[in-house]
Amino acid sequence: MNDTIAAVAASGGPIGIIRVSGAQAIGAVSAVFSPKNGSPLAEAASQKLVYGTLSDKNGHLLDACYAVVFRAPHTYTGEDMAEIQCHGSTAVLTAALDALFAHGVRQAEAGEFTRRAFLNDKMGLSEAEAVHDLITARTVEAAQNAAAQMMGAVGSSVQQMRDKLLGMVAHFHAIVDFPDEDIDPILFDDAAALLHQTTSQLYRMAESYERGRILREGVPCVILGRPNAGKSTLLNTLLGRERAIVTDIPGTTRDLIEENVKVGQILLHVTDTAGLRDTTDPVEQAGIDRAMAEASASALILAVFDGSKAIGEEDMLVLARSAGHRAIAVLNKTDLPQQLDEELLKKQFAHIVHLSAKTGEGMDRLLSLIPRTIGFGETAFDGALITNARQAAALARAAERCEAALYAAQCGMTPDAVVMDAEGAIAALGEITGETVTESVVTRIFSDFCVGK
Repeated sequence: MNDTIAAVAASGGPIGIIRVSGAQAIGAVSAVFSPKNGSPLAEAASQKLVYGTLSDKNGHLLDACYAVVFRAPHTYTGEDMAEIQCHGSTAVLTAALDALFAHGVRQAEAGEFTRRAFLNDKMGLSEAEAVHDLITARTVEAAQNAAAQMMGAVGSSVQQMRDKLLGMVAHFHAIVDFPDEDIDPILFDDAAALLHQTTSQLYRMAESYERGRILREGVPCVILGRPNAGKSTLLNTLLGRERAIVTDIPGTTRDLIEENVKVGQILLHVTDTAGLRDTTDPVEQAGIDRAMAEASASALILAVFDGSKAIGEEDMLVLARSAGHRAIAVLNKTDLPQQLDEELLKKQFAHIVHLSAKTGEGMDRLLSLIPRTIGFGETAFDGALITNARQAAALARAAERCEAALYAAQCGMTPDAVVMDAEGAIAALGEITGETVTESVVTRIFSDFCVGK
């Protein structure tokens, strides 16, 4: 924490940003950057861009660009900070970093800027984790949820519950310290009411993780079907472009074709697979084996059937692989005369969609049905969805300990029985805010961050 650190915070475009933080941040940047106005950068107003020239470690002109200083404690990390906003080529950014390193700055580790912000009480641990979620968000909805959490949507709720439990425990400790005093029954009633409310809220938050995980990671989805059922055409229609080769020759698709497609508020990781059938072609069989394995690991199966043909042995393979999975039967080729008897499909699938992947007719219903099939309807992204497995586990533990404390309070057990479980809940909630988390956990959390953040 005493070192001054630097890292590239943005690159690969017209503009690159080098971020510096620590006691020597402003001095180090001043040593390599010369303002055009002739005044030292160290005397510049905080948070005001200054135009000037950037030099390499040998003092040679490197770029004409901007620099800005941020003075503690009103900074991201809580320390003095400075940024160089230069042209974004790798050559310029690398040379600028080398110049800073020559003045005693060291390379920042992964997530070290945000870690310093956490250690300097600029944000709680849940807010810091939301920064990572925001950086890695794949959809606007995921970004909105992460931004709300970065502003305290989770941390504030958890802290409020923790403070109330701490107040209740303090009251009970006062009773334990004076055992000769009669215990007011209202104390247990008030504690039970608080614990009941807190337990319900904690379970709701923990249970939101399944939808939060879907929001953050997306949904693995496999398209299964017999050869020429229209799987590749369906993939192309979902994507709105020609991604998979479509022919009338059975076995055209032999390997997995993977693409991401936004459906409503969720991201589908869609995999088109080889048509399921008995074959003596070892290459095609390898593709079929991959299709079967992919289906086993998927969260959603789109089982495609050719509505212009009767159910055959190859379709039975699709039925067997779809059993026990979240699946939608897609009755394709409605633009042709229909021969498939739907009764067998109705016995296995809760939803059957009639569509023509070729014309797009029926796609609207499929697209509206997919989110509902995986339990993800329309919702607001205000940070309420827990997207972090560590936080979800801590919330579940806190809920269990609160529930145990509630039982103790309702049964009129001794105060120390209520206190013991309530303190367990308080410790679990502290793992989310960062107040009771171990150093090894903090290190692991920030190791997943990118270097410039």
